[in-house]
Amino acid sequence: MNAAHASGGGPVGGAPLPFPALAPVLLLWSVLALLPVGRLSEVPLLVAAGWGLVLLWREGWDLLRLPGVRLALLAFAGYWLPALVSAFDAVDPGRTWGQVAAQLRFAPFALFVAATLRTAAQWRWLLAASALLVAAWVLDAWLQALTGVSLGGAMTSDRLSGVFGAGNLKLGGVLAALSPLLLAWTQRRFGLPGVFAVGLLLAGVILLAGARAAWLVYLLVLAGWCVRPFAGGSGRAIAVAGLLVVAGAGIGLAAYQLSPSFAERFDRTLHLGRGSAGDLDHALAGRLPIWRTAAAMAQAHPVNGVGVRGFRHAYADHARPDDPWLAQGVALHPHQLLLELASETGLFGLVCWALTGLLLLAAGRRAPPEARERGWPVALALLAMTFPLNTHYAFYSSWWGLFFWWLLAVAIAVLHLRPEPPR
Repeated sequence: MNAAHASGGGPVGGAPLPFPALAPVLLLWSVLALLPVGRLSEVPLLVAAGWGLVLLWREGWDLLRLPGVRLALLAFAGYWLPALVSAFDAVDPGRTWGQVAAQLRFAPFALFVAATLRTAAQWRWLLAASALLVAAWVLDAWLQALTGVSLGGAMTSDRLSGVFGAGNLKLGGVLAALSPLLLAWTQRRFGLPGVFAVGLLLAGVILLAGARAAWLVYLLVLAGWCVRPFAGGSGRAIAVAGLLVVAGAGIGLAAYQLSPSFAERFDRTLHLGRGSAGDLDHALAGRLPIWRTAAAMAQAHPVNGVGVRGFRHAYADHARPDDPWLAQGVALHPHQLLLELASETGLFGLVCWALTGLLLLAAGRRAPPEARERGWPVALALLAMTFPLNTHYAFYSSWWGLFFWWLLAVAIAVLHLRPEPPR
């Protein structure tokens, strides 16, 4: 099978979809489209979760026999059980039990995605619509870079905020995670020259958005894009990715000259190579004491942690007396996935997440080649987003958890699409 065909599709999916097939795609897409608007993305997600419960009530065991549904529910168990177990002796029981209850919405949502996203034509529509949405966010961010205004408002922070607005600086992290979807669709439509142009536009926005974790995520995406067949698996594809990195460095150099805040972040990053704890902490924007406290928290609560979202409430009890974060309140979360799991859910959470990761990798290995190629963009997004040697948003927070589950549920569904009839 042609790799580009496997990951892309027709214009926005080729032939029009009948409404019963299109409706779940539109509902899924609306979750993504509303991400910049506060918690509004919860509305379509809850509608989808309700739809999933109705399907379960109507179809019962027949639905649960679908491999995609079973895998989605097992993945949910790997995410939710650590939260549940952490709640029994949580430092803030009310908050943790509230999170445990709220996370239940992801189970019927994942069931809905696995049960209704069943055909390659639906996936082509979703991929195209998601890619166009990301492209619009990128163009809006460039408009903000050039004029100071965007759909999200004026640029009042020290970095690009784009459609997310200056009060919600997640533009870089979201675009970096979603970049494989835009790159895959662009390759299908415009070939490698299109990938180069779009990749460059993405690089500029992600750099100017200022989140250094997002810089690493995007580099991982480019590296993954080079080695997978969906990119063509050719030397030409690798050359295009290499040119992208070089051109991206050129954009970074220009940004260094023109943007004092970007230059400050870049200079701060260079302290990573100087070796001392002070330099390392400076490069990590003061996160070293947070990580030290998270490790102490994990040692004190090794089995099930302090409870999901309990980090802030236990921080003062485990921080050193000279911890600089105590002077300004406390740190809200560990900013690192493994430390979040270890401190808030303990060894039980680490084991559950590791087993879930292995389960998903095994499912990917067992899937037919065309399913792996089709699902590679969203799988690459998940791998880059959860790369353990990076800093992260909190995966048990409402907003980032929702975004994570959107990608995870879609990735599982795309692995289990019905085979396309021969043409």
